[in-house]
Amino acid sequence: MNPIELELAQRAINVEAAAIADGLGLAPEQVINSLRNGALTALCEQGIAEDAGLFRLTFFYADKRLRFIVGQDGHILGRSSAKLRRRLPAKPV
Repeated sequence: MNPIELELAQRAINVEAAAIADGLGLAPEQVINSLRNGALTALCEQGIAEDAGLFRLTFFYADKRLRFIVGQDGHILGRSSAKLRRRLPAKPV
């Protein structure tokens, strides 16, 4: 089963907590709690031009970053994780 489900008509992307937990070194239940309390944040970017049809999903937790490159069918085309030197504060919108 694919851990990422895209529902483009509803503008929704569902990612299994286990997939995020594995990439960030957390337990799946920590993912849900960390999202709720703001310790875990996410960013979704939709590709344009030569990257049209692709999505980049990035998750930040403490000094860690997890990134998935996903096709429109929800299949993971790439995955990377990194330890960040320092986390930048969120910019006001």
